[in-house]
Amino acid sequence: MIVRRSVAALAVSAALCAAAAPAALADGKPSPKASGAKLPEGLYGTADPKFDGVWRQSLALLAQDAVDVTPAKSAVDWLAGQQCEDGGFAAYRADTGKACDPKKGEFGDATAAAVQALAAVGGRAKAVEKGIGWLKRNQNVDGGWGMNPGAPSDANSTSAAVGAFAATSVDPAEVTSAESGKTPYDALIGLQLGCDAKADERGAFTYQKAKGGPAVNDLATASAALAVRGSGLVPDTEGKGKGGEPKPLSCGGDAKDRTPEQAAEGAAAYLAKAMAGHGDHLMSSMPGAKDQPDFGATADAIVALSAGGHRASAAKPLAWLQSKDGGAVAWAKGNPGALGKLVLAAHAAGGDPRDFSGTDVVRQLNATGPKPQAASGPEASAKSEDEKDDGGNGVWWVVGVCAVAGMGIGFLLSGRKKQRV
Repeated sequence: MIVRRSVAALAVSAALCAAAAPAALADGKPSPKASGAKLPEGLYGTADPKFDGVWRQSLALLAQDAVDVTPAKSAVDWLAGQQCEDGGFAAYRADTGKACDPKKGEFGDATAAAVQALAAVGGRAKAVEKGIGWLKRNQNVDGGWGMNPGAPSDANSTSAAVGAFAATSVDPAEVTSAESGKTPYDALIGLQLGCDAKADERGAFTYQKAKGGPAVNDLATASAALAVRGSGLVPDTEGKGKGGEPKPLSCGGDAKDRTPEQAAEGAAAYLAKAMAGHGDHLMSSMPGAKDQPDFGATADAIVALSAGGHRASAAKPLAWLQSKDGGAVAWAKGNPGALGKLVLAAHAAGGDPRDFSGTDVVRQLNATGPKPQAASGPEASAKSEDEKDDGGNGVWWVVGVCAVAGMGIGFLLSGRKKQRV
């Protein structure tokens, strides 16, 4: 498969999310969930897809492919059918017959995630090529990408773009701005907190450059930690796992001379320390939920640590995520994007997503959409009644995605304009 790597993530602020809602529905029609209409054939999940349709579909397909499940053709067709004429993707298009708004209705995160998913499942070379072309045309002068074309570069969107290039065997270091010659790595390293930051924040990433100085963003850090390794949402971790503890960011030399590998290690060291200090998980930065664990960001961090060979550092967070009192399975139930993140975290860290503290999350993921063309194990069976209902988790997607921006981000995901888990 061309893809075995991956992010994150992506989340948007409440303000950005509110602005993205009408843009995502370019035709101005009410969403299927809001109008009570039947959801599109092939779409995963029953929650309103307005903010996260493409994102959650992409995560679902990537997670299935990672564990050797062949998605239903209708699921792949739905995702490919969401592509705009110029190669970009909106968060969700209710009417694919209406042209997209290139400036406000197309998103870097959604496009990059869709490219990764379509490259992974195969058979969609034309759509993948158009998506890559869209990303190259919309690269910013600093080498990065913003939520929409022309928007300031942010860590999540840039990380997602790196994943798309990696998924299609394009070296991100060779994707340069025509005006400046800068690469995605230049943009990302420019968003990393260095030696002028507090000791316990060094190596972390901020979502975007802003007045008042950088603010640590854990979701952005997990995404960037993966991207500066040249990896996408499904990293190749086979044979890795003996990398020892990640190396903290060195305070010698200039940040301009920092290599992507050094940046990745510094970010991994920050994530490992942050999770250890909070009971082996990351905490939410969403307004009104700052005392709550962030399951999506923790899953992303596990993937990032595993991509660097730091499975020992990822082991306890994975155990926490899988613990019955942790609540991750309940959090993800019925939500294809969230379930996809749990599958990818377990897969990357060498765990078994078919035995996630007694729950087969692969089966639960499959049950949120059309029956896969091929799947091994019990997850290939029909959905149970309790697996058919999103249980209100669609609200989480919107809050989780829109709220991410509240922390300075913009995923997901978990998240992404909608949602990103």
